[in-house]
Amino acid sequence: MLPDLATLAPWSAAAAGVLLLAPLVRRRLQLSMAKHPSLTGHSRMAKRLAGWLPGGAYDAERFFAADGAPADVVTRRRNGMGRLADLYARRYPQGIAITGRAREQLSDLQFTSAYRVPFQFSPYLRQRLTVPAFAAAAQGGELQDLDGNRLIDLTGSYGVNVFGHDFYRACMADGLRRAADMGVVLGAYHPSVASNVQRLCQVSGLDEVSFHMSGTEAVMQAVRLSRYHTGRSHLVRFCGAYHGWWDDVQPGPGTPAGPRQTYTLRDMDERSLAVLRQRKDIACVLVNPLQALHPNASAPGDSSLVDGGRRAQFDREATTRWLKALRAVCTQRGIVLIFDEVFLGFRLAPGGAQAYFGVRADMVTYGKTVAGGFPVGVVCGRGPLMKRYRDDRPADLCFARGTFNAHPVVMGGMAAFFERIDQPDVRALYDGLDDRFNAFAGRLNAQLREASLPVQVANLSSIFTVMYSLPSRYHWMLQFYLRAEGLALSWVGTGRLIFPINTTEAQFDEVARRFVAAGRAMQADSWWWHAPGATNQAIRRGLLREALRRRLAEWF
Repeated sequence: MLPDLATLAPWSAAAAGVLLLAPLVRRRLQLSMAKHPSLTGHSRMAKRLAGWLPGGAYDAERFFAADGAPADVVTRRRNGMGRLADLYARRYPQGIAITGRAREQLSDLQFTSAYRVPFQFSPYLRQRLTVPAFAAAAQGGELQDLDGNRLIDLTGSYGVNVFGHDFYRACMADGLRRAADMGVVLGAYHPSVASNVQRLCQVSGLDEVSFHMSGTEAVMQAVRLSRYHTGRSHLVRFCGAYHGWWDDVQPGPGTPAGPRQTYTLRDMDERSLAVLRQRKDIACVLVNPLQALHPNASAPGDSSLVDGGRRAQFDREATTRWLKALRAVCTQRGIVLIFDEVFLGFRLAPGGAQAYFGVRADMVTYGKTVAGGFPVGVVCGRGPLMKRYRDDRPADLCFARGTFNAHPVVMGGMAAFFERIDQPDVRALYDGLDDRFNAFAGRLNAQLREASLPVQVANLSSIFTVMYSLPSRYHWMLQFYLRAEGLALSWVGTGRLIFPINTTEAQFDEVARRFVAAGRAMQADSWWWHAPGATNQAIRRGLLREALRRRLAEWF
């Protein structure tokens, strides 16, 4: 007996629906597998957690015993903090005073002061230790503060300072001189623009250039042009990478808007390549070469240093293989490959990360150092991708302008930069660059081991990060001991130490001496005490229990 067709109809429709949905489900699973399993790789979950995580500050008792330290350890920590506070008060009186006054009205300073250390420790610490935020002068590899102290500068000016302060002071003075007769004429280009464009095309190996006021703006324009020319909606960024502060490239904590048309995938992972091969909505892929030092991890600031779990390691060969595979897939699929070299710029090689890794991108963004110390953003790209209009659709534009784009002084500073980087003594700095800084990292690590300190460093050429070999709630205290030894760090603390590439052997050795001295002082004050059997996982579980208790207290 044949089955009733009316009975079969619903089942047939369901089967047809399953067949239609199967490719969508498969692609969705493929995308999920390509995301990093941590919260860093899941921006929606990270944003929800950030909204859920309750505040809470440790009091004086809890501040020194958050890890359950015994009374004698707590006493040594208190005494150590007292000595640091007294030293800071004696050494930096003017710097501390002006920082305190400015912080009341300068929102940026409020933010950086609050996020130097994990939030539970921040309020108590800010009442006792103020790191001066002002400087009076800079020379060579040193900063001079308002109280006349000279500190070795490891801040790198957020990546700008590739060649030492004297180099940039000269570029800026030259830029001002070149633009003196033009002043603030905007719209008409300063003659330096023509030579700068030529040099940027030569350096990038690309056809055309546009100027912007910051690296963030440059990345925004590169993504916008990619969407305009491909007709596709989504961009791909890799887990942990920083590309500026706008919503599309910084989904998750840090932006009020949720992720819209952004896929955050695993760096250096075949599953991410599989997503690029299959999806038809991807306009561009953003690569920040700095991630080679810490793939799939966010910038290592001390505010997130809640245990000893920070890890970093640079493998040039592995990164090169990954970038070449990424290049091949993007070429195959018509996806725009963008190298965001705003931070690294000319630090690795005169031709940037493209030359260093031997991989050519479709578009490259520069900033930081390329204007000789002045603010700038640059997009270099293949000619067809840089065009902002369509001849056959005159109303279909990809608009991007800015009042101060190609400012005469900035363009003068850029021309001065390119002239100086061509000088033989500057070019010679790149000879054996990796070997020199790898050797310094090796020497410093050997001295740290010899001193029995739970600290090691990893580096990508002249950019270092500090790692810790035991579980502790207090690793972030090292930044304050380093400052006491005359080493200036940026507000992210020990997460990023940036050397000028003209640092000498003698300067290396002095940094190492001060670094070890800081570690010994911190160890003597018992900040690295830990209970037998303590683990990073146990610390994180304890933090979760603390958060749950605070959250329940808010509810009830």
